[in-house]
Amino acid sequence: MSDGCIELRDAMMQRIRAFFYERDFIEVETPIRLKIPCMELHIDAEPSGDYFLRTSPEIFHKRLLAAGYERIFEIGKCFRHGEFGPLHNPEYTMLEWYRANADYLDILADTQILIQAVAGISASTWQKITVSEAFVKYADWDPIGHYDEDRFDLDVVEKIEPALKALGGPVVLIDYPVEAAALSRRKPHHPLVAERWELYIDGIEIANAYSELTDPAEQRRRFEVCAEHRKVLGKTVYPVDEEFLRTLENMPPSGGVALGVDRLLMLMAGADSLDAVLPFR
Repeated sequence: MSDGCIELRDAMMQRIRAFFYERDFIEVETPIRLKIPCMELHIDAEPSGDYFLRTSPEIFHKRLLAAGYERIFEIGKCFRHGEFGPLHNPEYTMLEWYRANADYLDILADTQILIQAVAGISASTWQKITVSEAFVKYADWDPIGHYDEDRFDLDVVEKIEPALKALGGPVVLIDYPVEAAALSRRKPHHPLVAERWELYIDGIEIANAYSELTDPAEQRRRFEVCAEHRKVLGKTVYPVDEEFLRTLENMPPSGGVALGVDRLLMLMAGADSLDAVLPFR
């Protein structure tokens, strides 16, 4: 761990909380152990007895939105099985926040102001590129309407992320194929596009945001498709969370984002690995 990272982390946490308190968000605390993990294709939950450790507090946050809470945030530990490397750790700190009656562009505006307040990166330096534009320019094909999961995932790692790193600074990759955004609503008048964006800073993925899907029938269908894909890949297939689907019936239109706190700290420290900022790795 680099010198001064504990103090830098403390200062960062204070700025993050101040940002949300000044904007009338409520800080919440939700369960870390849960019976049914959220079903996503490439994210595996860590078993904990008969339960699992959460990969995200998202399901509980949406239950709070459905109960009438309009601005909520949480900073807490999350876990992903088998992820370890310079930018990955099985245990990590996640910041998530949600706003009722908002969408992914409202959350993007929040994120720009937050990053400027916490890391001193001006919103005027941000670049935005659609997934279609990025893939046509850097990978010679458009995944919107021609989605190929294996090709998409490979090109993100080998072509798109290196290109975004070469651009430098904050880059927002926006408007994903609907097949690559399991919990995001479709873009009006563009049914093959999902309202999702990811933030990269100097080529490192920092945040992932959606206009949240609130249609329980569509969400069930996506979970079932994901379950079939996980089965083909030999992964654990989690049950469909029926309580979560019932929650969506009462959830208002909302936007939400998950931001990797450890990675943000790494960038603020000028480090190229989580080893520099996690004292007990």
